[in-house]
Amino acid sequence: MTIPRRTAIAMVLATAFAAQAQDARQAWTPNKPVKLVVPFAPGGASDNVARQIANPLAEELGVAVVVENRAGAAGNIGMEAAAKSPPDGYTVFLGNISTNAINQWTYADQLKIAPLRDLIPVSSVATIPSLLIASTKVPANSVKELVEYVRKNPGQVNHTSAGAGSYAMLDMLVLEKAAGLKMTHVAYKGGAGQFITGLVAGEVELAFTNVSSASELVKAGRLKALAVTSQARLPELPSVPTMAEAGFPGVGTDAWQGLFVPVGTPEAVVIRLHEAVGKVLRQPAVREAFLKRSIVPAPSQSPAEFAKFVAADTARWGEIVKEHKAALTN
Repeated sequence: MTIPRRTAIAMVLATAFAAQAQDARQAWTPNKPVKLVVPFAPGGASDNVARQIANPLAEELGVAVVVENRAGAAGNIGMEAAAKSPPDGYTVFLGNISTNAINQWTYADQLKIAPLRDLIPVSSVATIPSLLIASTKVPANSVKELVEYVRKNPGQVNHTSAGAGSYAMLDMLVLEKAAGLKMTHVAYKGGAGQFITGLVAGEVELAFTNVSSASELVKAGRLKALAVTSQARLPELPSVPTMAEAGFPGVGTDAWQGLFVPVGTPEAVVIRLHEAVGKVLRQPAVREAFLKRSIVPAPSQSPAEFAKFVAADTARWGEIVKEHKAALTN
């Protein structure tokens, strides 16, 4: 039987990758704890993701995996620290859509590294829908009512995020433009864990944030959920409409999280880490823990596939930042 040429090539590539992965297992076996750097404070989506995978990843690698929260500067402090760490596999960075796709555009003058140049993508870990949430002090109970409320109070209603240029802020700027609104931005340096506390306390009024960071507070009646960014309603919040249902299709972001290592890390280490996190994300217990928090496990097929995705998303956000540059500098 003659095997078609394309099939033969695919078989050769699959065999080569399997052999490469096997070589990686043999070439790199960690012998001390691995540090998993989270660039935001405890309590937010990034911290939740890190702590769900840390212990299973430790079991897979055979060494402890220690979560280290290094918050500040919209995630840049942790990202820069990770990028400047020794490229030996013992420092892994849990980056996300903000740190690794947006910040190089919004913090170009402050960043001491270039994410695409100084960090090697290992694997996507998860995607997370966002909620448009409001403090209970906000009188609006729907996006339509929110638009009316903001229009009656131009410049007086505030929205919050982890920092100027974060995707939560950019999503709100897109909503402002789409609805003809004017609001005031208030940043919290520590990420979602801190600005959600501000929302619950009524210090700030509105935000786009990861559903995993806010869903339990919504269920408890401590925050209002006005809409979700996913294509369909979420099973755990069935009464919350999508942004499309609310009249604003395409507004809002389903955020991604992924693992990165410093440039110069040996390929064998990258492959081993990719293989390990892929196995962790396929474990039923890990998947169940993620899904309970509305976090969707999303392992990459290869480091190269994730690298291609990150590069494309970085370019896309560059266009969005360019469009809203004036608002970011006000």
